[in-house]
Amino acid sequence: MMVREHYLNKDLVYMKTFLEYKECEHENVLQTYARFDVCIVSGHGATAKDIDGKSYIDFGSGIGVNSLGYSDEGFAAAVTAQLSKLQHTSNLYYTAPMIELAEALCGATGFGKVFFANSGAEANECAIKLARKYSEDKYGAQRYKIITLINSFHGRTISTLSATGQEEMHTHFTPLTAGFVHVACGDIDALKAELNDSVCAVMLEPIQGEGGIIPLDFVYMTEVEKLCREHDILLISDEVQTGMSRTGKLLASEYSGVKPDITTLAKGLGGGLPIGACLCTNEVASHMQAGMHGSTFGGNPVVCAGANFVVETTKQPEFLQSVCQKGEFIRSQIENIPGVNEVRGIGLMIGIALDEGMPSARTIAEKCLECGLIILTAKSLLRLLPPLNISENELKQGLDILKSVLMEAKK
Repeated sequence: MMVREHYLNKDLVYMKTFLEYKECEHENVLQTYARFDVCIVSGHGATAKDIDGKSYIDFGSGIGVNSLGYSDEGFAAAVTAQLSKLQHTSNLYYTAPMIELAEALCGATGFGKVFFANSGAEANECAIKLARKYSEDKYGAQRYKIITLINSFHGRTISTLSATGQEEMHTHFTPLTAGFVHVACGDIDALKAELNDSVCAVMLEPIQGEGGIIPLDFVYMTEVEKLCREHDILLISDEVQTGMSRTGKLLASEYSGVKPDITTLAKGLGGGLPIGACLCTNEVASHMQAGMHGSTFGGNPVVCAGANFVVETTKQPEFLQSVCQKGEFIRSQIENIPGVNEVRGIGLMIGIALDEGMPSARTIAEKCLECGLIILTAKSLLRLLPPLNISENELKQGLDILKSVLMEAKK
């Protein structure tokens, strides 16, 4: 079968077996992922299918990206309609989907301006540049340092890796970008000790995601905000994983009442298509002019058409309430399972700490996959990020598998 014919074949008859694809991947793809043994080819709702036709309940949603699951009809229609009209044009010109998305995001979050990129790391790169430009204009070039938290994760570009407070991720990639200081999470005195005239911003995640689903204490966040206001230091909230209703609010920072100067989004905003967004106040935005930042694909009309549908769907009060209810239901079903030490997180961003002596999180995730359930890990934890619109039936099916696997592992 010709490659063109293959992609036009609605029945999706694949040209290779799973093992052949796996061997081909090893031969041709940089080996930066420890992939699980499954090749996903299709899906509907929260249910995926592999190349051999096996079904899986997906509690990972592409690491929180498929916020509306697989093949959502409204999302697919919005993307397809835009794709049939205009797939791309330069940011030297205006496009309606990008402008409509900017208006929707600023209106829903209260921020003044937004810059569109392709990923969370790129959104955080923009946030770093915004903070440094703001402080340089007001206080001079010596004010450039950004304080982040130990155990944080902000991306894998060389600068966002430098911002990330996980030393094990820095190995092999030094020298890192200068100007980042890491302090203990939740320790306000440690942060105060690093505050001086060289600091331009504090950057944090309301819930540390890759660090192990660790929600920041609300009082701590308000104290950080107060310090930032006292010293005219910008507060950057990295909501790449927590944003877009993942926690049951549009932004997780809403739980603490904190109002950052800059918030970054990605993952669930695109509903499965690549996007990053850096939102900021009008005051911060006023320090950036034409030519100071850019992105070839940022604000792509097809991606923005999909994101517009995601924003309109997920910002609705009843939708947010359903996310909270599903999160509470998951917790109630998991907390008392033998082998579970702790369940933490908010909404549909859940981490499960296992008892000492239980198999590793990776082993549990592999066993779940064998039984038809996709879950994630975060350090030593199991991590659940199901689609926000997962059905009650799919939720119960997935939890039944997870319970069975955990109880068997405890024996």
